[in-house]
Amino acid sequence: MGKIAFVFPGQGAQSVGMGKDVYEAAAESRRIFDAADEALGYSLSRIAFEGPEEELKITYHTQPALLTTSIAYLEAFRARHDVRPDFAAGHSLGEYSALVAAGAIGFEDAVRTVRARGEFMEQAVPGGIGAMAAVLGAERDALQRLCSEISSGGAVVELANLNCPGQIVVSGSKEGVAAVIERGKEIGAKRVLQLEVSGPFHSSLMKPASERLAGVLAELPMKSAAVPVVANVTAKAVQEPGEIRELLVEQVHSSVLWEDSVSWLIAQGVDTFVEFGSGTVLAGLIKKIDRTVKTYSINSLEAINKFQLETAASSD
Repeated sequence: MGKIAFVFPGQGAQSVGMGKDVYEAAAESRRIFDAADEALGYSLSRIAFEGPEEELKITYHTQPALLTTSIAYLEAFRARHDVRPDFAAGHSLGEYSALVAAGAIGFEDAVRTVRARGEFMEQAVPGGIGAMAAVLGAERDALQRLCSEISSGGAVVELANLNCPGQIVVSGSKEGVAAVIERGKEIGAKRVLQLEVSGPFHSSLMKPASERLAGVLAELPMKSAAVPVVANVTAKAVQEPGEIRELLVEQVHSSVLWEDSVSWLIAQGVDTFVEFGSGTVLAGLIKKIDRTVKTYSINSLEAINKFQLETAASSD
């Protein structure tokens, strides 16, 4: 048996109703949602379970809601299965879920921190100034050159999320992203789709948010991670609090190296990825990076129960 990585999704994976089934059926998951509501001083669980979608999509609600949902599924899973990961990783906001799973950050502290992170990101760039777009079918190097050329003309645009081969998200000024949409065909992009987001996440325009987050992270109690957590910024494992803090600050304005992170994990012998939280986004990306690995999406009570059957069947 190869090694196992627990992985956690980021913004974009949210959906109204997420986590409600485990909240109702599992005491350990209910405790997580109740703890989040208490830590924040408002009913985050109501927003996650009932919406409306417009409210759930506000960055400072989305981030704590996704973190809470991921950890609620993780706790229900842990109560039913004795499966320990060799590594943990998360996509953008999901890196905080991974750090909670690895015991580096306490859950309530993480919820408050990502709520603040969401607020800082929301406030960093006035509405209508920034944008993001998904570029499909382009080579990374060619897209990097195009972004550098556009940025040198004064319209900032950068690689934000390197998700999997042929799927890269760019982020920056409205003009910069518009130029990539217009010129994507030049570098062989099949399609360039503007994303519905409230800001230019993971671009240098987010530096004001990084600076404010640095103050919060400096005060955040943190322990060494019990298992290595792969950082988005470096696509390498970290465990020590000092380095974790530094990379979380950088992460806000840097590229999310998801493809590189998954490739690094596979190179360490990981052949099973278990995704905790809403949707199946990461399982889909991981399969596009390497079809041979096993992926499980723990996004419902049914999936938790089914996991037992699948792993029992595969170990016969």
